[in-house]
Amino acid sequence: MSKVTIYNQFGDKRALFTAAVECECEKMRGHFSMDAMPQGTIRERMTAIGEAIFAFLFRPEMMQFERRIAAETEADPAIGLAFLEAGPWRMKQAFGAWLAHETEAGELAIADPMLAAEQFVSMCKGMGDLERRFGAVVSPEERDRRIAGAVDVFLAAYARAGNR
Repeated sequence: MSKVTIYNQFGDKRALFTAAVECECEKMRGHFSMDAMPQGTIRERMTAIGEAIFAFLFRPEMMQFERRIAAETEADPAIGLAFLEAGPWRMKQAFGAWLAHETEAGELAIADPMLAAEQFVSMCKGMGDLERRFGAVVSPEERDRRIAGAVDVFLAAYARAGNR
């Protein structure tokens, strides 16, 4: 496909990156729809979400995509903002909405679901996020230990009594 054809379809580089981000993130957003949520205890559901986050972010194509976005952002900071708006910020909104739903259902006690969403994702990624960017391999055991620890801390802070 020629560059002219691509720009005729998308308009400019920013729109092309936005479309690519939306396509990638649509794969993850499904995990936060009420219908797609795993069943089980809140611990089991949070563990499944942590595993999905980790699996999504650690795919080789996602790592390549992030590097490309970072490189393009050097030349055009608006591309970075378009990426954040189309991907990570929308994902945070979806996850925060799910946490708010679980709070309304009595499973969790969260005053700020958006902050809680950010905290959980950060804990699940841990040092693994930095390690993956620099080529270190995270073992399945280490991944599971990080996710279990994130779930433990999250539920210690936010689960209603009896749901920990």
